[in-house]
Amino acid sequence: MKPAVKHIFLTLIAAVWMTSCGEGVSLQRYFVDNQEAAHFISQDIPLSMVKLDKSNFNNDQLEAYESVKRLNFLGFKATETNMDSYNLELTKVKSILNNKKYNDLIEFNDKGNKIIVKYIGDEDEADEVVVFGNSKDLGFAIVRVLGNDMSPDKMVTLGSALKDSNFEASQVGDIMSFFQ
Repeated sequence: MKPAVKHIFLTLIAAVWMTSCGEGVSLQRYFVDNQEAAHFISQDIPLSMVKLDKSNFNNDQLEAYESVKRLNFLGFKATETNMDSYNLELTKVKSILNNKKYNDLIEFNDKGNKIIVKYIGDEDEADEVVVFGNSKDLGFAIVRVLGNDMSPDKMVTLGSALKDSNFEASQVGDIMSFFQ
């Protein structure tokens, strides 16, 4: 077999194997593929770098907070000139999150923005929690919450506590300014 034909043959076999064995593109792969793409911003945030007032947390909220190790953030900024790209990327993310491995945790609207929280794992322990929000005016954002022994129920209570906690926005200033 000629080297060029052999290369094409092996490439085809690898492509078929990858698409048949996988469950489509993973969220992690989507992050890697888009971290430096136009209209995207990506940031990996170790939780140890985030200064947060935890004095009003109850035991479950504190336990949930301490189980989180880092946050992976990926955002897409929507503008009048990139709505086709926005809609395409939004469809890709929704397709990934519709995979059966993502369990629904909570879904709500906040000031016209749709927020969906899902997790990978079981009722007792989440391997990963995903927070996805989108707004046609701003774009969309995905946060992968990664840690150890994360309880889905406790993560929900942590979310409500974070809304009311004292948090300095300058810690994620690059992200905030990106969407302005």
